[in-house]
Amino acid sequence: MELSERLQRLQPSATLAMSQRSSELKAQGVDVINMSVGEPDFNTPDHIKEAAKQAIDENWSRYSPVPGYPELKNAIVAKLKNENGLEYKPSQILCSNGAKQSVCNTVMALVNAGDEVIIPAPYWVSYPQMVLLAEGTPVFVEAKIEQDFKITPEQLEAAITPKTKALILCSPSNPTGSVYSLKELEALKNVLLKHPQVLVIADEIYEHINYVGQHASMASFPDIKDRVVIINGVSKAYAMTGWRIGFIAAPEWIVKGCNKLQGQYTSGPCSVSQKAAEAAYTGSQQCVEDMRLAFERRKNLIVKLAKEIPGLEVNDPQGAFYLFPKCSSYFGKSDGKHLINNSTDFAMYLLEVGHVATVGGDAFGSPECFRMSYATSDENIIEAMSRIKNVLAKLK
Repeated sequence: MELSERLQRLQPSATLAMSQRSSELKAQGVDVINMSVGEPDFNTPDHIKEAAKQAIDENWSRYSPVPGYPELKNAIVAKLKNENGLEYKPSQILCSNGAKQSVCNTVMALVNAGDEVIIPAPYWVSYPQMVLLAEGTPVFVEAKIEQDFKITPEQLEAAITPKTKALILCSPSNPTGSVYSLKELEALKNVLLKHPQVLVIADEIYEHINYVGQHASMASFPDIKDRVVIINGVSKAYAMTGWRIGFIAAPEWIVKGCNKLQGQYTSGPCSVSQKAAEAAYTGSQQCVEDMRLAFERRKNLIVKLAKEIPGLEVNDPQGAFYLFPKCSSYFGKSDGKHLINNSTDFAMYLLEVGHVATVGGDAFGSPECFRMSYATSDENIIEAMSRIKNVLAKLK
């Protein structure tokens, strides 16, 4: 008796595993600062919570249509037009149980056995696992810290083969915080125009946590829009991670395929959460800007403190709420008890000795780095960086 081969191909999520280990230490009374989880520390804004309460009182408690309520889809259409200048119809929108399901729906609906999917590295831990689940082949394109963790058109061209089905592009990026400019996206788009079989899965969940101004989307180019699937949702911008509402905006044939898939294994997302998400998109956006400003302040703080730690190489992220320093200068060093062989050892050392939870870069396809989330208070950031500086000084 054994689990399916499909399941045996998958690796457990390293970010969730580290967060769980952090929680276990906290339960034992250890004062752990958790910088491993990608989740805003803010509460969901009050007007969104009020909309959810009203939805409960008005008995929005039955099955919703598989792709989501028309009102929410209309709100998303309006958001895409007003904020992004993109024209979509409600039939081109499908709402799911978080953007994570939106990505997986898209991969499962498009990728056949043996198809190649290009994934720039560093990457979000789940992308390659989803491709493997679909029996596809992840093709990694490495973007180092020296190039601000962004792939070049030349790298993309070199990675494309007749088997290439899609490119997964995350901007602003998890885990690096890097943001592709409109000019950089256009250069990648020009490569893709030469390969009409390649689709683009554009993960834009961190769209509003952006420190460089207007968000740039691959779908903004008319000559490739019909090959782009936008992934987005309310989790990051509105501090609604637990509400589980994401969406795709895509050509109608892809939406129909994802609708067919979702209808067989989850159906529509939570009815009350959809009404809350509708309020998020149609209400005041001041809460989004307030949180963005707080994240930008924290980013400036953690970059400054990280650059003061000997041996760490640090870039300046342009979005999201992650710092992804290069830590390989510590590989091979020891405090006499702990030997640091790789970034997983490095992250575990920070947790066990420094009581700061981070995630090793191995899980993100960049074994020379590690990820810290600064979606926490200024005080926690200051204390965490002090602990990290102190424990790293013990390594010789």
